[in-house]
Amino acid sequence: MAIKADYHLHSSFSGDSHASMENMIQTAIKKGLTHLCFTEHHDIGFPYQEGQAEIFSLNPDAYLFDLIRYKEKYGEKIHLFYGVELGIQLSVKKEMLRFVHEHDFDFIIASTHICHGKDPYFDSYYENRTEKEAFEEYFLTTLENIKGFDYFDIYGHLDYIARYAKDRGFEYSYSQYSDIIDEILSLLIEKEKGIELNTGGYRTLLSQPNPTKDILKRYQELGGDRITIGSDAHKTEQVGDYFVEAASLLKELGYKYYCVYEKRIPEYKLLT
Repeated sequence: MAIKADYHLHSSFSGDSHASMENMIQTAIKKGLTHLCFTEHHDIGFPYQEGQAEIFSLNPDAYLFDLIRYKEKYGEKIHLFYGVELGIQLSVKKEMLRFVHEHDFDFIIASTHICHGKDPYFDSYYENRTEKEAFEEYFLTTLENIKGFDYFDIYGHLDYIARYAKDRGFEYSYSQYSDIIDEILSLLIEKEKGIELNTGGYRTLLSQPNPTKDILKRYQELGGDRITIGSDAHKTEQVGDYFVEAASLLKELGYKYYCVYEKRIPEYKLLT
């Protein structure tokens, strides 16, 4: 396998996963991975419905306690890292900054999950608006987030909305929103932030990674070279999912390296 590092996955410390951290580690070892970074969800200010459990609120200390135990147990077989996927909302910027400064993460993914109180995962996000309005709000919100928040390493699944819009019969391509997306990519490069190739998109009707091939290509054309690979696994068997396809796509686009992070510092790994 040309890619040996999975830098986006969720164990049972994320409220939307029941996967055992230890089982995920064992699976990664069996698949030949050498680096694994858990990126448990933490979405401050998530718009929960009345009575809904706060599933995107992380207990970082309990999470770190178990991770340290498994580092001791499996440290000779795989490198394990302490990461988080932070759902960005500028309305809670102070709370987000306090959280990330209180914990010594190896790696921080910033993601747009919520646009002005609505999640593109749900039908309610698309009600009473056109497809163009739905997508533009998502990308403009992402741009606002990057302008307003700096404390992260890469931006996760840049076109997250595309996973779920396809289910509703919406079509999507980079070219439709290239002006906004180019501004997003240019700003990330200027701020020395990276993007990820998230293979979770292959598991949906999108049948491509997030972001899609055209955005990955454009990121490189604009001078971007910090890219991590993540399965977005929420189940044990999804660890390292579609990494062969990801490596093939990156090579096709001319990428020679991908990144791993430790203590927030990127290290470039050769795509073999």
